[in-house]
Amino acid sequence: MTARTETDDPRALAERAGRALEDAPALEILTWAVDTFGARFCVTSSMEDAVVAHLASRVRPGVDVVFLDTGYHFPETIGTRDAVDAVMDVRVITLTPHRTVAEQDAEHGPRLHDRDPDLCCALRKVAPLEEGLAGYDAWATGLRRDESPTRAHTPVVGWDEKRGKVKVSPIARWTQADVDAYVTEHGVLTNPLLLDGYASVGCAPCTRRVLEGEDARAGRWAGRGKTECGLHG
Repeated sequence: MTARTETDDPRALAERAGRALEDAPALEILTWAVDTFGARFCVTSSMEDAVVAHLASRVRPGVDVVFLDTGYHFPETIGTRDAVDAVMDVRVITLTPHRTVAEQDAEHGPRLHDRDPDLCCALRKVAPLEEGLAGYDAWATGLRRDESPTRAHTPVVGWDEKRGKVKVSPIARWTQADVDAYVTEHGVLTNPLLLDGYASVGCAPCTRRVLEGEDARAGRWAGRGKTECGLHG
């Protein structure tokens, strides 16, 4: 692919890259992102696993890995973050909401996540991420098309309209089997909850184990008619 120039429209750049890299390996997609954006590229991670962080570190050692500490995470998730920071060649950056859980409870009442999960996600996830990504032109996610119907058309490189940034999903075409194989081959850190019936790990109050036959996202906001927190649409 051709290098980025100062006159490139970032949306057009993302669309061209998405078409050109659709069938490319994840490392090639990340190499394009690093070559194009340099230090203004980061990886975001929920610490469900460290697969994308590990891939990116192979292309750019010391790459920024952005993690949202909502105040509601399982202890296992915080432990995974700390382990990634300790043993991988990345720089973990932890973002936090403006208000602690106690301060949010005082303003909005306890258990906002039960009464208005969209507002809770907006306050504890969406707003902190938008501020945290201000210094970057592109960000990488671990989204996969096989996770749920809402993610079935995720581009490997696309345009994040909400934030005005290029959004890279290098493992969008991977299956769970691909992830498992990569984890095994490279000894990548994963959240212990994945071995305890959880297929997707989010905030503790809004995450449950999945049942046989359910898709990977079924354990998130179960029974609430909600499938995404707002970070990805």
